[in-house]
Amino acid sequence: MRLLHLADLHLGKRLHEFSMLEDQRYILNQILDIIEAEQVDGVLIAGDIYDKTVPSAEAVMLLDEFITDIAGRNIPVFLIGGNHDCVERISFGAKLLEKSGVYFAGCYQGDVECVTQSDAYGELDIYLLPFIRPVHVRQAFPPLAEKIISYQDAMQTVLAHVRLNKERRNILLAHQFVTGAMQSGSEELQVGGLNNVDASLFEAFDYVALGHIHGAQWVGKETIRYAGTPLKYSFAEAAHHKTVTIVELREKGKTEIRKIPLVPLRDLRKLKGTYEELTRRSAYEDMNIEDYVQITLTDEKDIFDAAAKLRVIYPNLMKMEYNNCCSEKGTDEPAEVEAERMPITYMKELFYMQNERPMSAIQEDYLAKLIEAVWEETS
Repeated sequence: MRLLHLADLHLGKRLHEFSMLEDQRYILNQILDIIEAEQVDGVLIAGDIYDKTVPSAEAVMLLDEFITDIAGRNIPVFLIGGNHDCVERISFGAKLLEKSGVYFAGCYQGDVECVTQSDAYGELDIYLLPFIRPVHVRQAFPPLAEKIISYQDAMQTVLAHVRLNKERRNILLAHQFVTGAMQSGSEELQVGGLNNVDASLFEAFDYVALGHIHGAQWVGKETIRYAGTPLKYSFAEAAHHKTVTIVELREKGKTEIRKIPLVPLRDLRKLKGTYEELTRRSAYEDMNIEDYVQITLTDEKDIFDAAAKLRVIYPNLMKMEYNNCCSEKGTDEPAEVEAERMPITYMKELFYMQNERPMSAIQEDYLAKLIEAVWEETS
């Protein structure tokens, strides 16, 4: 059975206030082409489907298009929620969707949902475990509550109650931080690794399709694997090469894994140099100037209105900062300059997130006057 492993789509994400929806639609269409070319037998999506627990209407529509397209090819889809998802929302209508071969894992209540598939090598069990916290497991097993303190305790308890048929091939979808995985700076961090689980807990599975870490990698052994994000969602990932993972399970104990590269609509780049160097044609003539960029200026003196001037050449400049003797000495001068953003910009975005529609002209005018009045009172 040939499966495509995805994770951490983060649909609806905004990076430095830039919407990534167009880039996400582009990469999902590319993944659909890979699904067709590889003739996969199923698609595994290991959590963080959305970037927010209450996703935008546009993000929901994009997921609907993607899943509908896959299901229309008679290819089953297996999805779990991650820490960015609201499992109750993404699993709405799950029982109805099963009739179309789309399997959403509901909230964890003590049982890990299992879907059995068959191929020439026999039956294969796919277990769907959404992101869990110790509190979820304590609620499911009250007699064991006092013993379930850490994420390790929680996962150990969950897997101890899964009745695996070890004669069959077994796959687990999970969204957790497995000890030893290398983080990229985009994931949630906890002090002391309190949210870690050990890879040894997954030994009984033939393949573990993980989500949560944004860099594609295996942990402990090659069959315990993070797919990584399909797009770069942080400048800490600028050097990453994004891929999708193809896993092929033949007879029990024989698993082949390979990665297929993805090419984004716009890449994420880090550029560094003086203002003069970065505005020379030679600096950008061989690159896609529509790429998202972070620019570090090394000029000893600040360039007036540098961000606006640089956007003439680099229209998708997301972040600009200085690296010179002043910034290295830690003076009070600002070392970082992002897009000039007024408070009303944040308020308009918050209004849109909460109401899924923009402010009216009357509301925007009222807010502008209110902010101006507050500034006058505090100045």
